[in-house]
Amino acid sequence: MPFSRIHLPPGEQPLVVATLLHFRRQVPWMYTLLIINAVALAYTHANLAPRWLTHAIPAMLILLIASRLFRWLMPPTPDMLTENGAQRVIRQSTILGSVMAVAFVAWALSLGAYGGPYEQGHVVVFVGTTVLCCLFCLTHLPGAAAAVGTLVSLPLVTYCLVSGNPVFVAVGINLALVTVVFLVILRDAHKVFQGLVMSRNALIVERQQAQRLSDENQQLAHTDPLTGLPNRRFFFGALEALLAARGTAADSAEARPFCVGVLDLDRFKAINDTYGHVYGDRLLDAIGHRLALRAGSAVTIARLGGDEFGVLFDGPAEQAEPAIAALCAAIHTPVAIDGMEVTLGCSAGIAVYPEAGTTAHALFDRSDYALYHVKAHHRGGCAVFSPEQEALIRVEQRVEAALQVASLERELEVHYQPIFDTRSMTISSVEALARWRSPVLGEIAPATFIAAAERMGIINRVTLILFGKALEGLAALPDPIALSFNLSAQDLMSPATMREIVRMIVATNVAPRRIVFEVTETSLVTDMATAREALQRLRSFGVRTALDDFGTGYSSLCSLHELPLDILKVDRTFVTGMATGSGRNMVSAIRNLAQSLSLECTMEGIETETQLIEISLAGYRYAQGFLLGRPMPIDALLMTMREQTMQLPEATRLGVRGAA
Repeated sequence: MPFSRIHLPPGEQPLVVATLLHFRRQVPWMYTLLIINAVALAYTHANLAPRWLTHAIPAMLILLIASRLFRWLMPPTPDMLTENGAQRVIRQSTILGSVMAVAFVAWALSLGAYGGPYEQGHVVVFVGTTVLCCLFCLTHLPGAAAAVGTLVSLPLVTYCLVSGNPVFVAVGINLALVTVVFLVILRDAHKVFQGLVMSRNALIVERQQAQRLSDENQQLAHTDPLTGLPNRRFFFGALEALLAARGTAADSAEARPFCVGVLDLDRFKAINDTYGHVYGDRLLDAIGHRLALRAGSAVTIARLGGDEFGVLFDGPAEQAEPAIAALCAAIHTPVAIDGMEVTLGCSAGIAVYPEAGTTAHALFDRSDYALYHVKAHHRGGCAVFSPEQEALIRVEQRVEAALQVASLERELEVHYQPIFDTRSMTISSVEALARWRSPVLGEIAPATFIAAAERMGIINRVTLILFGKALEGLAALPDPIALSFNLSAQDLMSPATMREIVRMIVATNVAPRRIVFEVTETSLVTDMATAREALQRLRSFGVRTALDDFGTGYSSLCSLHELPLDILKVDRTFVTGMATGSGRNMVSAIRNLAQSLSLECTMEGIETETQLIEISLAGYRYAQGFLLGRPMPIDALLMTMREQTMQLPEATRLGVRGAA
């Protein structure tokens, strides 16, 4: 039936609204019963009472009931589902029910004056059964039930008592008592109903609170507390969702591409170390706010940790690359904090699904590799992972596999490249350079296997093996000649490695002043404070320290000021720029800077006689490069040193001496 399909509104309901909605289910039955009983009573008195009592009045009552029945069968209005609206409807129903009860009782008792005992008995049965059934239907309106029961029972009992018929008197008293019991039972039933509704409402409130708490915890679990951006967990969850949405289409030509990007801030660590972590956090917060403004339906931006951010772009690389480059440009805009403006750079790597991979791990690793490639070759740029980079990854994987099974003590070698004093054109020191010839892969470039050793976490072991071999070579060199040896960032961060290096120096009885430890600016960026402390301990032991590849990093002046240094090695890029006046001025300026800081200065990358003459004129005393000597084993170096003159053109020797 229509009234059985009333939809309760979701969520918590006020008690009065729940009462009205349950009452609505009973009203049609009550009105239907009244219509049937009224028709039956009018029929039995049709030939006994006046037509206005058997036709007109019941017709009007039935029409009234039918109109009310039609209204109750209609869906509830929004106003009825409010507390005030429900109270108003219940109040109106109570009043109207009382009026209708009086009208029906008066009509029925009026018919009692006509007919014999059977017709009079029908009147009593009509009133009694109707009132009891109506009381059942008014279970959820105890006020209306009490009013109807009272207004019907009192006239009926009076009618029965006045009739003088002992049977009617007994029936009237019996119906009155039954009505009282019904009202008591209905009151108790309504209290139970109220308790159930209130319990249900309380349960709904608890569930809603639990859901809100769960939603808040879910949001906290997927939100970076510093920037308010989604965090690493959310990022990888969203990445897995994108992969799941693509389904098995990765193997088809219709696979819709999306891109995974990794952003890394340039110069953030130096700023964080200089101004403190609080300043760094505020800077990250400002950057996160900028990135959040540029997120959208197709762009998801998350903070992965530290100064690294992840980007998911639902679209091809042709659209993703300019969009992610725009994010880098937004980061590059100066940030004002406490009256100071700070400018950061940003590098980005991008991997495209499905070309770069079909798993979250593969896509993220390749975007990270693209980022590494950008930072190494084009810092501040944005690049998409390419097949060439895939080839490099495979090479690195083969190198790592070979390193895992390599006998490093036997396979690693040290070659020595001489560093010349340009005034006397004699070797003042040598730089120890690592070499590895793998039985499986053959000769491996030093940068390749050193980087692989760092990734594998075995660089400290490699360093100690190479340093031991370098000390053996130093023992074969004349006393004035010093040895330069390179330390990585992981070496500086390892107290055990630094202690072992000192122990090895002591065990070989080599004068510490003959040893120079070189560090690069990029190795210092990891943790400047720890690097400074490690270098200070080495220096206090008597060795010297040098800053290698000066000019390739971004913290050069800061490094010169903070670190305990003795030597400055200028990167080869400055030599190639000496063909111009500005390049020569830059080389001279670096020499003057080193002199003002009481640092020795070595120029790297000398490959032509003209370059050697130029740096000598600029005041550089020490030089290193292929023109002067290539890296060579210790035996070849000793043979070269035994020769009366180095294999240099006569013009070079004369030019250098003339410049000196």
